[in-house]
Amino acid sequence: MEKNKKWLFHAAYWLIGLLLIFGLPQMWVNFQTKELPYSQFKVFIREGRILKAKLKPTEITGILFQGSASKIVELKEMLAGLEAEPAQDGLGALISQKSNAMQDILQKLDATAGVKSLTLFKTVRVEDLSLIALLDEHGVDYAGSQDSLLGQLLWGTLVPILFWVGLWFLLLRFMGRPGEGFLSLGKSKAKIAVEKDTGVRFVDVAGCDEAKEELAEVVTFLKEPQKYEAIGAKVPKGVLLLGPPGTGKTLLAKALAGEAGVPFFSISGSEFVEMFVGVGAARVRDLFAQAKQSAPCIIFIDEIDAIGKFRSSGMITGGHEEREQTLNQLLVEMDGFEANAGVILLAATNRPEVLDPALMRPGRFDRQVILDAPDAKGREAILKVHSKGKPLASDVEFHGIAMRTPGFSGAELANVVNEAALLAARGGNSVISQKDLEDAVEKVMAGPERKSRRIGDKERKRVAYHEAGHALVAFNCPNAPRVAKVSIIPRGRGALGYTLHLPEEEQFLLTKSELEDKICMGLGGRAAEIVAFDEVSSGAQNDLEVATEMARSMVCRFGMSDAIGPIALSRETNPFLKNALFPSGMDEVGPELSAEIDKEVRSILHIQMKRAEGILSAQKDKLTMITEKLLEQEVMTAEEFSSLAGS
Repeated sequence: MEKNKKWLFHAAYWLIGLLLIFGLPQMWVNFQTKELPYSQFKVFIREGRILKAKLKPTEITGILFQGSASKIVELKEMLAGLEAEPAQDGLGALISQKSNAMQDILQKLDATAGVKSLTLFKTVRVEDLSLIALLDEHGVDYAGSQDSLLGQLLWGTLVPILFWVGLWFLLLRFMGRPGEGFLSLGKSKAKIAVEKDTGVRFVDVAGCDEAKEELAEVVTFLKEPQKYEAIGAKVPKGVLLLGPPGTGKTLLAKALAGEAGVPFFSISGSEFVEMFVGVGAARVRDLFAQAKQSAPCIIFIDEIDAIGKFRSSGMITGGHEEREQTLNQLLVEMDGFEANAGVILLAATNRPEVLDPALMRPGRFDRQVILDAPDAKGREAILKVHSKGKPLASDVEFHGIAMRTPGFSGAELANVVNEAALLAARGGNSVISQKDLEDAVEKVMAGPERKSRRIGDKERKRVAYHEAGHALVAFNCPNAPRVAKVSIIPRGRGALGYTLHLPEEEQFLLTKSELEDKICMGLGGRAAEIVAFDEVSSGAQNDLEVATEMARSMVCRFGMSDAIGPIALSRETNPFLKNALFPSGMDEVGPELSAEIDKEVRSILHIQMKRAEGILSAQKDKLTMITEKLLEQEVMTAEEFSSLAGS
């Protein structure tokens, strides 16, 4: 086989060399040749500018002089003398013969006469009986010529055949190359990782202890199957990881690969689907065929919702049909007639509500592992994991940072630690301090500070009253979280200031009074503008949106309206991609009930708005003191605010 490859290589090498030897001179001559209309050619004959002509069956070639007429006779004599010189030997002679000696003669004439007015020409020959007489009359040196049989065979037949055959040969090699090309579209693109390739273990994953326990059991299934077979237990065929983005689904899969010590096939759901029909199903078959050969092993499909969505019930074709064929093949491979002994399918998604029920049933995905946002203890553990290898100051205390970040995912906490390291480096510090971590939390939550944004004194004063109103109302609401910081430094894209609230403890349920206090606190900024300026501005846009969504959820989801009653009029559409507490999805309701809902929402907002105005009107002196302090130093800590608000 190797000898055949070498022979083909040498044959191709010599073929290309011969084509270059014979072809380049002719191509160079054709490139420098000027094409003339036949009528113009006859005009040049009469003017004596044609020095030499070769008459071929289909065309006429030769040398054309475009300089002054006084040198034509001299150049003709030079041309006759040059043609009498003996031909050169070797490659030069071959090139000269191939180009009909015109190029060589032209170069010699230019070098001898010192002119650049000589060009090669060609024109299409027509039936003209007077041409020979015209050439004789003006003393043009001409001769008949006919293309050789070898040249006609080479350029007219062999070269085109060799070109198309070579092109077809290259296409076939590309199409048939393993893992590439058209013929490999049905091949799986899964990457095989051995335990040492991932570099991640369960100890590197924090904040999801229950999920790690579930997957640690999968490792035991693969390493000690006899332990479960002895009691009649069956190994789960599939494990589905569910959770919001950034909670560590893919990281946990990598850790499982590192712990299991078995072949690990990793692929994304989108890699199954191509523009060609049937490719996705073929790749599923190929993936499971490879996995069966490597059993025991694990297959990990990330973002499985790309191929596992609900199958349509109507006559829908095209891309939907191709995706459904891929899903059907996946269902068959997971729980068909052929057993997949030792093959465990691990998949991850943050959209479980769109997955097909046939994919979710026991027997396919027997086990569903939920990775939700970590609690305070989990956040603290995650912060410690991501701070490994980073120099920390002695005052760093992760519990406080964990309490400042409720609802943060693992990815966001990793970003907090990284931002703290960047802030420390920017400040020229060799260690990460507690302040760096606190500033990093604010940067991730509200965006970077924009001290360069210049705000007029009038607007700056309004922003200070607005933020002071939020903080003072929260201080006087018994169920509102405590105020940790107040700032009027612009952050992010549009925030001109912000008030940071920190809960005392983790909270998973909200009472009616707690929701009302949150709404009142959110409307405190608008209420402060009314109390201080007797006029509102557009600065409360986001506050109004959040407050309205809370009030609507109280009425439509939580049954906290006496007029509407304990009825759910909206449902949770996606617990992982939207705010699970205040979703915007509404069921269809009649016009009368819709008007009643709007009336109740307006009533809640109106009551809490008046409540906030009453608090600030009664404590206007404190509102003014807090505002003046903010205008003076721009940032107010929890201690400074409490001393003014409680005085």
